[in-house]
Amino acid sequence: MTRQAYVEKKFSPRSLELIATAERICRQYAEQGFDLTLRQLYYQFVARDLIPNKQSEYKNLGNVINNARLAGLLDWDYIVDRTRNLRGLSHWDNPHSVIRSAASGYRTERWANQPHRIEVWIEKDALVGVITGVCQRYDVDYFSCRGYTSQSELWGAAQRMIRYQRAGQKPVIIHLGDHDPSGVDMTRDIRERLQLFEADVEVRRIALNMDQVEEHQPPPNPAKLTDSRASGYIRAHGRSSWELDALQPTLLDQLIEEEIWAWRDLDLWDEATHAMERERALLRAVATRWDEVADLVSEGGEG
Repeated sequence: MTRQAYVEKKFSPRSLELIATAERICRQYAEQGFDLTLRQLYYQFVARDLIPNKQSEYKNLGNVINNARLAGLLDWDYIVDRTRNLRGLSHWDNPHSVIRSAASGYRTERWANQPHRIEVWIEKDALVGVITGVCQRYDVDYFSCRGYTSQSELWGAAQRMIRYQRAGQKPVIIHLGDHDPSGVDMTRDIRERLQLFEADVEVRRIALNMDQVEEHQPPPNPAKLTDSRASGYIRAHGRSSWELDALQPTLLDQLIEEEIWAWRDLDLWDEATHAMERERALLRAVATRWDEVADLVSEGGEG
């Protein structure tokens, strides 16, 4: 647990109730390996009918959570900001440590001999952390579109898809986005611009779709009337819209997993995995006997 009281805070009974509920929700997801953004936590409150779906309530919850963390009442690791991260190079204490790390992180390209090549694209950068686990479990590349994908990025993606095609694979993009005027249209935009760039790609929108809205009942928001696509969206779906953030992280994980399974040849996957594990075992053996390897190399250099 990462808790520390930096300032003293006094909370109203209502705020203490919100903090206790936030603690239960965050702990539940942490036990399953998930952290949450503030937006996701907010939708967990709304989905439980604990607070109304209003911007003022979102701001109030944010203030309460911020003060609770400063007062040492909530774990700092529970709530994350996935859009701002420090980047840098990796460093090692000695050659032995890098060999150990290489052994644990060694992976071959298990999708290379598959008939399909999968990528997962998600509309929001803030939700990348939710899809990271399932994508890494199945060694699938994933990407945050950050709304409508830029022309440069989409052209680069098309060239990548064309390389897959030339290698004899059928590219498949699994796409997830909000169910609102722009979020729904983004799937069409990806498909059509990839076609423009001469990439033959299967684009599969797996969330958020109307059948999932009807089944899981995420909290609705008014459709943005200022969006240029609003009139067509309202004719097709009505005046409500829904955010992908409102679905439980476990559900998004399951949806992506099931779609990956649908495109993966399990026999080829197992064969590639067994070969990879044999090679990883060799690296582990080298790491275990690193001192002997270092002495052997040193003796060879002296000779």
